[in-house]
Amino acid sequence: MPQTATVKFDSNLLKKYDKPLPRYTSYPPATELKADFSDLDFRTSIAVGNHKKTPISLYCHIPFCESACYFCGCNTLITKNRKIADPYLNRVAQNIAQVSSLISPKRTVNQLHWGGGTPNYLNFNQLEFLWEQFQENFNFDKEAEISIEINPRYIDRNGIFFLRSLGFNRISFGIQDFNPQVQEAINRVQPESMLFDVMSWIREAEFDSVNVDLIYGLPFQNLETFKNTVDKTIKLDPDRVAIFNFAYVPWMKPIQKKIPFDALPEPSEKLDIFQMTIEELTEGGYVFIGMDHFAKPDDELTQAQKAGELHRNFQGYTTKPESDLFAFGMTSISMLEDVYIQNHKKLKDYYRAIDEGILPIEKGVRLSQDDIIRRAVIMELMCQFELCKNTIEEKYHLHFDLELDEYFAREIEELRLLEADGLVRLNGHKIEVTPTGRLLIRNIASIFDARTRQRQMTGFSRTI
Repeated sequence: MPQTATVKFDSNLLKKYDKPLPRYTSYPPATELKADFSDLDFRTSIAVGNHKKTPISLYCHIPFCESACYFCGCNTLITKNRKIADPYLNRVAQNIAQVSSLISPKRTVNQLHWGGGTPNYLNFNQLEFLWEQFQENFNFDKEAEISIEINPRYIDRNGIFFLRSLGFNRISFGIQDFNPQVQEAINRVQPESMLFDVMSWIREAEFDSVNVDLIYGLPFQNLETFKNTVDKTIKLDPDRVAIFNFAYVPWMKPIQKKIPFDALPEPSEKLDIFQMTIEELTEGGYVFIGMDHFAKPDDELTQAQKAGELHRNFQGYTTKPESDLFAFGMTSISMLEDVYIQNHKKLKDYYRAIDEGILPIEKGVRLSQDDIIRRAVIMELMCQFELCKNTIEEKYHLHFDLELDEYFAREIEELRLLEADGLVRLNGHKIEVTPTGRLLIRNIASIFDARTRQRQMTGFSRTI
């Protein structure tokens, strides 16, 4: 079994390999979804899952936010008009009923996540209404992981306890940075006392797990100030920490034009911040899971990685077995065994489809057998940092890299170049990612990406 991940920081190699690449929460990446897609493929794939009794994961997108965070890359609707939520929730309820009618009631839900936007934009009645739609239409496993993202600026102790009383057992919130100057520059002012209060209420309400997000590369950040943020985060004592690299892409996200460009840290400073963060979190007792995620040694993610049972989907790293992910709400993406679909991105299009009684699909992709094989390889490397070739050969009836009929002959040759740089070890029937390579796992995974490798990657975030 793979060992709990450790990393080795080599700034020269990180600079050499730093480039835009997919995050590989899926393969093919969501950029491969096309408009010329028939919902018949979606329905057919659901029927296959019904026959196999494949477990179910659910996601619901709540797009509303009261104010815009300038760094945000999510699909959001900024409004203080709370009345906008009711017609949206009514459509989501219809969407849930549409899809659940196609799914066998014998299939159980092992994971539910509400994201956004700001899910706690909803009032108690709206939260309860949406909760009931899922409970009435799906069969939940008693050990299901049920999580929600919150904005700490718009919740109090009663709100935290209400979420817990509904049945949520995991919760996450964004810190980004404790520094008031940084918060002001990104339009996300949340005093330190507020964040510690929210954490104390979460612990008091006895949630099973809490995750916090940090972002490096924001305006006015430097090594000293961000170390202060990391130290306070460790003091906050979350179960999991995610640290994301800020991608400044104002041509894609115009709201980022409000960020003072001259105040962004230089690439060398960002690299120093990244190294310091890894070292501080590791010394603070957290285990590097992969890419940008850390967890405590006794956390389920850490234990799953030790056992070689970690998985990955559009919701990130997960301990749950491979499931069909059904997503609800505008712009959300469903991920089945051989079909991915995305709902309409515009509210009016989403409403129109549901009002007409059709599935609100804007685009999708049907996976080929080659896609499925490559997905298995990429996800194994992303999650376990090693790959046993025999497993792929036996499952998909192919020769991975034998002298005759080599399925991945080109990829193995490219991996040899990475091996020369110390990113991987090719040991017989095993590909092992080295401690140096773990920080560049997206680069290693991209070797097996046959769909996007020949394209310009400007639409993706950089690896470091």
